[in-house]
Amino acid sequence: MLTLQEIVENLPIHLCHGANGWKDVKIKKIVAGDLMSDILVSIDADTLLITSLATEQAIRTADIVCAAAVLLVNDKLPTLAMKDLAEDSNITLMCSPFPMFETCANLTNLEFSLKLKR
Repeated sequence: MLTLQEIVENLPIHLCHGANGWKDVKIKKIVAGDLMSDILVSIDADTLLITSLATEQAIRTADIVCAAAVLLVNDKLPTLAMKDLAEDSNITLMCSPFPMFETCANLTNLEFSLKLKR
């Protein structure tokens, strides 16, 4: 299990908006995808949503399912409207320069290496 702080500190991930208490949020599950209808049935609380969909729809979907955070991949940056909605919805929003597959692999490797240290 990773915290959002561990993710931001150990991977090349940029924090665009940190929700209240974001550093201590524990990620129990990671779901990656761009089709929000599939995400709606695959995600729940304490989940990190990884997507290349840089629109407000990703934040709305995360809000509906109570996801802990949204991570944009492929070096996509959120629009101002997306940032504002993340702030209003109290959802942490992050960005990664890597493609989705590589981001997921980096998160898996990070979790494994931190488990070895603990």
